[in-house]
Amino acid sequence: MINLALLYGGRSAERDVSIAGAKEVEKALDKEKYMIFKYDAATDLEGLVHDAARLDCVFILLHGKYGEDGTIQGLLDLLDLPYQSAGVLGSSMAMDKHVSKIMYRQAGLLTPEWMYFRRGDSIEVSEIEERVGLPLVVKPCNQGSSVGITLVKKREKIRQSIENAFSWDNEVIVEAYIKGTEITGGVLGLNDIEALPIVEIIPGNEFTFFDYKAKYTPGATREICPARIDADLTTMAQNIAKKAHEALKLTIYSRTDMMLTDDGEIYCIETNTIPGMTLTSLFPQAAKVHGFDFPSLLDKLIELAMERKKLEKIKNKSE
Repeated sequence: MINLALLYGGRSAERDVSIAGAKEVEKALDKEKYMIFKYDAATDLEGLVHDAARLDCVFILLHGKYGEDGTIQGLLDLLDLPYQSAGVLGSSMAMDKHVSKIMYRQAGLLTPEWMYFRRGDSIEVSEIEERVGLPLVVKPCNQGSSVGITLVKKREKIRQSIENAFSWDNEVIVEAYIKGTEITGGVLGLNDIEALPIVEIIPGNEFTFFDYKAKYTPGATREICPARIDADLTTMAQNIAKKAHEALKLTIYSRTDMMLTDDGEIYCIETNTIPGMTLTSLFPQAAKVHGFDFPSLLDKLIELAMERKKLEKIKNKSE
């Protein structure tokens, strides 16, 4: 029997999504394999620290700040507890949209042109329009699930949209909008990572892009897996997902969102280090097509978390 902690909730804007995912994971876990302990990161971290000695593994179901940004990963490392997400460095880089785009470019991956602003910086609308163009997308640097994101089509809306993004974060990027087909690619594994089938995302007609509401409203978006793209483009997208995973120093699993243009170019948009685990989530859909039903996927992630910790201990002993 594995003593498994579900760490969920937290204080980010994605708290509700995290709680929904935790409910689905708890329901799917094999109760003959796991003794489940639950901790809300907003209120129960002291309890988690107290119970650390009797826990075998932590399944992180947090999203956004204080969940995907390396902070909770650092705590779990100090407690010597295995967990299924990327480590501190990878989590923090992938969470920061500005840093992740720099890493994509260094790895030779396409990513939309962008400008980066910190709170208090001078904002010249004419320079933004010249460098990035219209339409454009304004994003808080350190939020997930499309929280605080605005698609801007008119020049006069740029400044207002940036101010809105600053209400969510102290850092903002303004990114060129890439027209095309939205796709996403998951990867899974430790040393030998494998790419999952590509998922095609088709937001409903009432959505201009795959925003928070489109992501989490059942039936609001169509997801097609495998995506309706040819074999060459599928391989290209899967390789990009693997390269993004490696460029950001991620482990165990991740999901990279991409845009496929009509002329066959694929742009990296962002990489998620703790993909959602709700009924409408994309990573479990791709894993199912790949051969992992939901309980099997959870087993695999927990197995990989515990294997990574074992390998880390062997490495530390040899140094």
